[in-house]
Amino acid sequence: MFILLLAALSCNTSISADALFGKWNYIKVIKPNANPPDSVRMSELKVQAPFIQFSKDNKFMIIWGGTLLSHGTFSVEGKNILIKEVLPDGTTRQFPFWVSELTGKEIIFETKGEDGSRVTAVKE
Repeated sequence: MFILLLAALSCNTSISADALFGKWNYIKVIKPNANPPDSVRMSELKVQAPFIQFSKDNKFMIIWGGTLLSHGTFSVEGKNILIKEVLPDGTTRQFPFWVSELTGKEIIFETKGEDGSRVTAVKE
């Protein structure tokens, strides 16, 4: 029984890039570490229609209000999506999105730190 429990837990410790491919529409954005905690209003999410899209060539893009907000490449390591963002001046920066939940239809991911955000998105 203990071995089955360990096997079940180990299956839940990583995500796959295949599960990410596609367009994920943001339905909730909060900043849990802000003082006081903050969130983006549902009305703004409806108007801005933000999404993140992961493609099979390991590229990503984030669109907010019809404008490209971020783009670059990604890889997967455990429960992290490792982002390599291309900045406007051509330099890059790297950071992880920690994934707390990933099903076939919903993802919850976040960045850590004082300015961190937690995003809930649904697959289109």
